[in-house]
Amino acid sequence: MAYDLIGDIHGYADKLTSLLRKLGYRSRSGVWRHPEGKRQAVFLGDFIDRGPQQLETLGIVRRMIDEGSAQAVMGNHEFNAVAWHSPDPLNPGDFLRSHKLKKNMNQHRVFLKQVGGDANLHRELVDWFLTLPLWLDFPELRVVHACWHQPYMDFLRSSLSPGLLMNSEIMEEASRKDTRNDPREFGGELSIYNAVDVILKGLEYPLPGGMSFPDKGGHSRTRSRICWWDRFAADLPSAFIGIPEDILKTIPSEPLPEDLLISRQDSRPVFFGHYWLSGTPDVQSENAVCLDYSVALGGSLTAYRWDGEGRLDSGKLVWV
Repeated sequence: MAYDLIGDIHGYADKLTSLLRKLGYRSRSGVWRHPEGKRQAVFLGDFIDRGPQQLETLGIVRRMIDEGSAQAVMGNHEFNAVAWHSPDPLNPGDFLRSHKLKKNMNQHRVFLKQVGGDANLHRELVDWFLTLPLWLDFPELRVVHACWHQPYMDFLRSSLSPGLLMNSEIMEEASRKDTRNDPREFGGELSIYNAVDVILKGLEYPLPGGMSFPDKGGHSRTRSRICWWDRFAADLPSAFIGIPEDILKTIPSEPLPEDLLISRQDSRPVFFGHYWLSGTPDVQSENAVCLDYSVALGGSLTAYRWDGEGRLDSGKLVWV
């Protein structure tokens, strides 16, 4: 089987149909399929929030999965949607993703507006999100929304439902922040919260010496995302992403802790989204590619046409 791996869609159904058409898929009886019958789409999660056609996007993806022309993994936005809809047993009147926080409402507002007051539809969509596995592990390639972290996956596997699916018990634990340490910092303890957080949101590491930088929202940050996929990152400055260049230049060249070198544990190609890249799509290394190119910010919806190769090629990227 050959696969067409597709990055974060965020409710841009028109972009999705354009990309599927460019990849050679055709809509028959309301389902997009590849005419060769030997190709399957694989979606990297984050179908919802932000865009104008979230229900249409979900309809396309769900029909493809139901008819066997696609597979998909859960993204952090689907996880958040389940938590938003799940009552918090420790905080009566609130939910696992609190409705009292403005940032939570702002992120989910467009989805809620498009669902409207249809409680049955809302429940149906949340139930469907729970059918999405946290990762896909094929013999020749790997698929995850944000971070392929084998130690966390091994720890988490026995708690998941069959098919690497979330369930109500693990949703509660994964939604309750671990106060012992930051879950995405190096050295985070093995816990369900930490494991799910890293898989769906990625690894972070504290800046040395108490340094900080302003993020896109103007908030001061003392830690940054790590490009865990870069097998050649030799020190902290080369591993940090999202830090302004003037601040990045001042970070001392400290070697990466061994625990951050997770990309060197498996040479199979790994496909992921989540990181809001920009510019012309490209592979990150010979065995890693991020397919999130910020479609919700006017960027491209991006796919990779995989035909069995062990070494990824930027010429196999397709976008609209």
